[in-house]
Amino acid sequence: MSKSKPEIWMITFPMPGAFSQTARMIEESGFDGVGVVDTQNLAADPYSELCLAAHATKHLKLRTSVTNPVTRHPAVTASAIATVQAESGGRAVLGIGRGDSAVAKIGERAPSSKDFARYISQVQGFLRGEEVTLDNGYRSRNEWIARNNLPKVPVDVAATGPRVIEVGATIADAVTFAVGADPERLTWAIGHARKAREQAGLDPSTVKLGAYLNVVVHPEIARARTLARGTVGVIAHFSGMSRDSSAGMRPDDRAVAQKVGEAYDMSRHTRGDAGHARFIDDAFVDRFAIAGPPAHCIERFEAILKLGLDHLIVVGPGADAAAADQMQTVGLFAKEVLPVLKRA
Repeated sequence: MSKSKPEIWMITFPMPGAFSQTARMIEESGFDGVGVVDTQNLAADPYSELCLAAHATKHLKLRTSVTNPVTRHPAVTASAIATVQAESGGRAVLGIGRGDSAVAKIGERAPSSKDFARYISQVQGFLRGEEVTLDNGYRSRNEWIARNNLPKVPVDVAATGPRVIEVGATIADAVTFAVGADPERLTWAIGHARKAREQAGLDPSTVKLGAYLNVVVHPEIARARTLARGTVGVIAHFSGMSRDSSAGMRPDDRAVAQKVGEAYDMSRHTRGDAGHARFIDDAFVDRFAIAGPPAHCIERFEAILKLGLDHLIVVGPGADAAAADQMQTVGLFAKEVLPVLKRA
């Protein structure tokens, strides 16, 4: 392969008592970074675990994948990720989206794109050590961040629809697309982000772009599809939340995503045995995800590497996958696929 050479990240759940060891294994496997989910009713605190990972690793980058603007005040979010930055010697990234399971599990709603943009602007100000005007009119500064002269933590917006892509492209430092693994839709998302940045009078080359990719490596393609279906459902659900969020999709994929969005069962979040998964047929998995034997997955990655993305974040099997299946798929990716991507 002679295409782009993006950073390769892995996303996982924070695991109290085991995350330091897990982070070391991820680093030793050759990944550039690890992202941990922030969903307080389903998993442990991401910032605590990332700080532990910071001391268990030497080079591994550390991010939230992703936090949200509802469960934490912007000053609290900035302080939390800046702590990871300080403990890791500058390896932190704040991954943030509008909110999904963390918000739904406390009976709240994700903010509008306008409110989301305001939150991002406030967090950016706190991370730069600036005085920030909050929604209540109060002027606030995170004094310990300003005092310690930390390298600013990059803010990376997870985005699916055009309006959130625009927020990330114009206010954040990076945008990571949650639009599936279809190169055509990724091309649309990249173009939309760069156009939005240009229209804002900003240099499009100064924002980093990446993608969340559902990846399951397994010798049997039928088994790979089954294992991928749970997390494919999560990202497909993002595309089915509204007509706007399905922008850039093929008509047949849009129809599937809309059905998943309408029927999404948050009580079966990330599970392939959820009721909404019945709409996700094999053809959709084959287009939307990268699932199958190593050679097949490498071929799919070839097309994505041509897009020139800065980072790729691997989302593995669903929560209903057995531990042995989880370990096998991650192991095969690390052994058979990741070395090829690193040599690209």
